[in-house]
Amino acid sequence: MALFSLLVAIMVERLKLLPVNWQFDYLMRGYHKQFWDKSSLSTELGVAIAVIIPSIVIFALGMLVDGILFELLSLGLWVIVALVCFSHQDLRLTFKKYVQAACRGDVQACYRYAGELDCSECIDAVDEQDLGVKVGQSVAWINYRYYGAVALYLVCFGPVGAVLYCSIRFYYDLNIKQDLSLPLIDHLQKLFDWLPSRVFSFGYVLSGQFSQGLHAWRKRALDFHCHAKTVVTDTALAAESLPEAGAAPVSVQPTLALLALTKRNFILLVTFVSVLTIFGVVS
Repeated sequence: MALFSLLVAIMVERLKLLPVNWQFDYLMRGYHKQFWDKSSLSTELGVAIAVIIPSIVIFALGMLVDGILFELLSLGLWVIVALVCFSHQDLRLTFKKYVQAACRGDVQACYRYAGELDCSECIDAVDEQDLGVKVGQSVAWINYRYYGAVALYLVCFGPVGAVLYCSIRFYYDLNIKQDLSLPLIDHLQKLFDWLPSRVFSFGYVLSGQFSQGLHAWRKRALDFHCHAKTVVTDTALAAESLPEAGAAPVSVQPTLALLALTKRNFILLVTFVSVLTIFGVVS
């Protein structure tokens, strides 16, 4: 189920077939607006309940359809959850606008779209060439948060795990965007990112320059207190040989080089899941 759901979700996401109102963040915004406000999320218990309810609903649905119609309904649930969790067309559109702005030499637009890609940290670039590198690192981080980590949780813990991780990510981002000062959510995000970020970033080592990537990965991954973003972005940057600056006002070559690395890494992840499926390790 894991491999089939993963492949279907990737295909639908690439073809942009899923409507916006069926994508995870859109559904979570409706859920948050309907049931929660700032006062109800002022305690750790409130945040924990808000985060866990979507995964409890998926768990209950999984128990309800288990064994019905030769597991076809269970497979359908896996596929639907994978489709919802993997579709993020707003991010793709923002990145497309960044590349278009870079190609026409609109530096200010590049900085604006670069800031919209990752809400967790302001991109502090000293020049346009550095901006291309920083956006490439953001692409590596976004690829992990919205695809790699979701795939790992889906494979290891099923739809419940994928929805739980995406719910934590949603409230973590909402906390930053709206300055809500939510308790607990930072610790949850750090906890749920610690191991997957190190597993996924090791894929950058295998997908790029092994010796440089392994040196960067060992230096950061074995540090318990090192932030997941630092592990992912620094390993990706070390594992990829960046081209020299071009003549354009904003060089997109470093960004595209790191984007190519993230694609190779995700292909490696799917291949690894396929092998585990063949040998019966993953159902």
